[in-house]
Amino acid sequence: MITWIRVAALFVTGMGAAAQFGKVSVLFPAWEAAYPEAGAAAGFLVSLVSLMGVLLGLLAGMVVTRVGFRRTLIGGLVLGALLSGLQAFMPPLPVMLALRGLEGLAHLAIVVAAPTLMAEITDERSRPMAMTIWGTYFGVTFALYAAFGPWMLGAGGVPLVLGGHAGFLLVMAAVLLVLLPDDRKLADGAVAHPAERLTLGVIARRHRAAYTSAWIAAPGVGWLFYAINFVALMTVLPSFLPEATRDMQMTLLPLVGIISALTLGTLALKLYRAVPVAVLGFVMAALSVVLLVLMPGTVWVPALLFIAMGFMQSGSFAAVPQINAEAGDRALSNGVLAQMGNLGNLTGTPILLAMTGAMDFAGLVLFSVTLYGMGALVHLVAARMRAREGAPV
Repeated sequence: MITWIRVAALFVTGMGAAAQFGKVSVLFPAWEAAYPEAGAAAGFLVSLVSLMGVLLGLLAGMVVTRVGFRRTLIGGLVLGALLSGLQAFMPPLPVMLALRGLEGLAHLAIVVAAPTLMAEITDERSRPMAMTIWGTYFGVTFALYAAFGPWMLGAGGVPLVLGGHAGFLLVMAAVLLVLLPDDRKLADGAVAHPAERLTLGVIARRHRAAYTSAWIAAPGVGWLFYAINFVALMTVLPSFLPEATRDMQMTLLPLVGIISALTLGTLALKLYRAVPVAVLGFVMAALSVVLLVLMPGTVWVPALLFIAMGFMQSGSFAAVPQINAEAGDRALSNGVLAQMGNLGNLTGTPILLAMTGAMDFAGLVLFSVTLYGMGALVHLVAARMRAREGAPV
């Protein structure tokens, strides 16, 4: 029972990390009203957090193994609470942008340490379910902001949203301080604290080693092709849906993905290993986009696309601990996943907007089918490389 209480606490903590995006992107019109002088620069209020993830994702994985997962996670929560609390004073735009950039450090600490800890405190039987639950933290958080964000804005505006986020992070830091075991008591022993200093040369070598590893890099590189599609499709797909059902579909479709991950994704992981489940998701998603062309206006086809995304979520996060046995490698793999996810968040929408601007709906089809196909290909190639060394795929 205590294990699942810890898993639930780590999941809720992940929601605090997702809220670092959701509190701005879901409620973006309120931020534009608060900073009317920002103009196009208002977009950086969202993207600066992603930029830190792109630049420092793998480095965060290296640091976590030295500092310790529990210590890093609680430190990230406290830092995030401090930054969100300062943001609640609504400082001038340059200061707010700087605070958002620093918030990217807190975000990385949480999204690298929390899933690594979740894998460490669960056994082989319960780990796939735990990682599937973790994979829904972004969708659940964004749905909650969509539901309750307008009420918070009405009650106290953007400062209440930010202050509430700061308080939430502090509460979770206190909860985890009590609930989580010391790093030296994790399932596979003490966290490694290598004596090697993190010089620029060492960092470069570790990046090269991680991204050439069919174990460490594969889940994150595959995740790039999920992330680059998800944010872009959430932005662009509505304009190609029937106007009569558009609002209803865009409200329900993310929930379809979450439910798919928790039900069908979990069931699939009981029957198959994580990588085939992720590949199935990518292939299903590519076929679903083709069906959007063959069966335009059909309500269930976009739902099939988001069901496929549920398989990608389940398989991708479960693959990290399944193909990486050591805690340090899992931290690095989660760092790659954070880095690639943020790269996808940062680049997907402008690329898709450019392609649909030039090619209309054909641009969306070409974009998504190509990238989903590349996601499946990455996993298949990496699995083949691991199989050559006698490891299960």
